[in-house]
Amino acid sequence: MLGKYHTSIGSFTRKSTFFWAALGATVGLANLWQFPYLASVHGGGLFVLLYLACLLLVTLPLMVTEAVLGRHSRHGIVLAMDGLVKSAGCSPLWRLAGPLSILAAFLVLSFTAVFGGIVLAYVFFGATDRFGVATQSSATGMLSDFVSNPGRYREFMAWHAFFLILVVWVSAQGVVKGLERSLRMIVPAAFLLMLAMFVLSASHGRLDAGVDYILALRPDDVGFDSLQAAFFHAFYTLGLGMGVWAIFGAYSTTHTRLKRSVLAVVLMDTLVAIVAGLMMFSVALDGSSLDGERGFGLLFVSLPVTLAQLPYSQVVIAAVFLLVVMIVWATAISLLEPVVGWLREWTGSPRGWAAVIAGVAVWMAGLVSLLSFNLWADYQFAGATMFRWIELVTGGLLIPLVAILIAAFAGWCLTRRYSAQILGSTPVVIRKIWYWVMRLVLPVVIAWIGLQYTVFSLTNLCNNGSAAIWCGQGSVAEEAAPTQPEAEPQRPQSAPDGESDGSRQELRDSAPGTEPVENSPNGADILYHSV
Repeated sequence: MLGKYHTSIGSFTRKSTFFWAALGATVGLANLWQFPYLASVHGGGLFVLLYLACLLLVTLPLMVTEAVLGRHSRHGIVLAMDGLVKSAGCSPLWRLAGPLSILAAFLVLSFTAVFGGIVLAYVFFGATDRFGVATQSSATGMLSDFVSNPGRYREFMAWHAFFLILVVWVSAQGVVKGLERSLRMIVPAAFLLMLAMFVLSASHGRLDAGVDYILALRPDDVGFDSLQAAFFHAFYTLGLGMGVWAIFGAYSTTHTRLKRSVLAVVLMDTLVAIVAGLMMFSVALDGSSLDGERGFGLLFVSLPVTLAQLPYSQVVIAAVFLLVVMIVWATAISLLEPVVGWLREWTGSPRGWAAVIAGVAVWMAGLVSLLSFNLWADYQFAGATMFRWIELVTGGLLIPLVAILIAAFAGWCLTRRYSAQILGSTPVVIRKIWYWVMRLVLPVVIAWIGLQYTVFSLTNLCNNGSAAIWCGQGSVAEEAAPTQPEAEPQRPQSAPDGESDGSRQELRDSAPGTEPVENSPNGADILYHSV
């Protein structure tokens, strides 16, 4: 066995594998349950253009940087940063970007696997025709009963464990036989299935309604909040700050055109989000049944109820959730890889054992989020469950901090000659733009995103009645005051755009004949990077 820090982490055998693997990592739940909503309320096609601009400014430079760092070092993010810091003669504190990115990937995977278990269960629910005569309230009750009922937590745990077994099984096979072979099958198959679903929705629905919601240019709906939403979505949904791009860069072949592949991934990810939006709004026969929906409510309630109106709805709903399973499966495989790679390089352990150890640790951490929805729903700190805090710390602190460290390190510590060597063959103008973006633009923009994310999340807790010290006296008074119906806003508040609309009831309130469940998943859960 090779010793500590001397493990060969392997490599892909085909140059196109980097594209498919990276695409599997970036296309996630946010493409399905967040982007269509954002485009529909923030100007349609103008928001798409705004989002693409934010991708080119924020996401693309950072994705390229993480990928080329991994490719240059041929190591995961921890050893890549360690070697670069030593070569550049910079402060050892810069090396924190490595361990923090592994921690971020671990935590994000822990609750992403919980959502994967829910989606996997919904394939079975659809195949057994649970949604045959479903209404909005009955579908809400079904989700609330499955996720938040303390009497069914063992069933929830079983689906969660089953999903993680699928992920660990792929990882344990190795980089070529497991990761490369699986992602080259799962990702194209998912896109073919999505294309089939799009054709079905266009033929049995109203494609013009989907185009009107997603692609029509509506300047009156565009404002500063639209720009803010575009920045947040561009940053949080493409796997940044978690070591995924570094490990895939390390695995890439010498013939892979890394920068072109990254650009292709960004454009393809946007195309998938647009197609998903067109598909969803086209199948909404009345043109408005999905209006204003997002998150858990869109994916697990409104969408299956809408699909139940189509011919052969039993097969269609099962196929749609099978598509979602494939998307989340590819995402989870990608998120596990930085953790497994780090464990192998740190301990020198065999691939199989590293995957099993990492998988068990992720499963145990995921139980904290899973049980926060049911058995541990009453155990809260400052008005939030453990799941909410894990999500907040990851999204508001760890991921932005890692991104800032990597951007600032590349811009301030690496010499221009060394940066040029790492970036490879790049036009001088592009190299200069990259240099100043990494040095000045990205640290400021990402710090602003992280701060806004954290402030809004904490404020949201106060609005939900938290008596935390940062809420002051207002929230306590509001908690004691009678609840008054709120007027529906014409446009959601911007911030991270993961908040719930004030006029929409949470899942726990809309299930007939069930007791309200305080911590069932709802629109207030900010789930950008369950990617």
